[in-house]
Amino acid sequence: MPLRVVFAEDNYLVREGTSALLGSTSDVELVAAVSDLDSLLAAVDEHRPDAVLTDIRMPPTNTTEGIEAARRIRAEHPDIGVVVLSQYAEEDYAYELLRDGAAGLGYLLKERVADVDELVRALHEVARGGSVLDPKVVEGLVSRRERAARSPLGQLTEREQEVLTHMAQGQNNAAIAKDLFLTERAVEKHINSLFHKLGLTEETDVHRRVMAVLSFLRETGHPATS
Repeated sequence: MPLRVVFAEDNYLVREGTSALLGSTSDVELVAAVSDLDSLLAAVDEHRPDAVLTDIRMPPTNTTEGIEAARRIRAEHPDIGVVVLSQYAEEDYAYELLRDGAAGLGYLLKERVADVDELVRALHEVARGGSVLDPKVVEGLVSRRERAARSPLGQLTEREQEVLTHMAQGQNNAAIAKDLFLTERAVEKHINSLFHKLGLTEETDVHRRVMAVLSFLRETGHPATS
């Protein structure tokens, strides 16, 4: 059964092109394509999709409507996943999106839209209650580890940093093990170690995984506001 999706993008050409891409796969049923925040929220109320794909900047202010929409949709319809698209790998935006909880949320760069398989995978992941962060955002976080040498992240081994990168991309233990040529037991050991070093509480697995990335944001000068 195809995933029912609402798509929001104010640029007409981008909206039409992305809609065509989504329509080219049997895994997705595009039930609405809209151009602003109010239309997006109305479409979600009307169609109750499995997932929403939204630009981060839309009318009326063209600032962070996508993040506002994601919060409202997750609060009012917690069974609906939301993927927010951004032109740039803004770590502040990723933090703002995920600071109150990561389940059912994703943050991808617009360039990922060209890879329809990757986009559909992300939509399915958030629809299942998982979370997805763009690899370039994760790259930026991990590459700044020198600035966090005195933080708990400075205690992570190189392998734990690699595991953290894959975790933040929404991969499960089996996928991480395959990509890093490790056993699943070894992956579990690295994950438990980095959770301990980062002082994360025993929350659900998906929350702890993304909280590991958010910990990096906090330790490198992004104040927690929750």
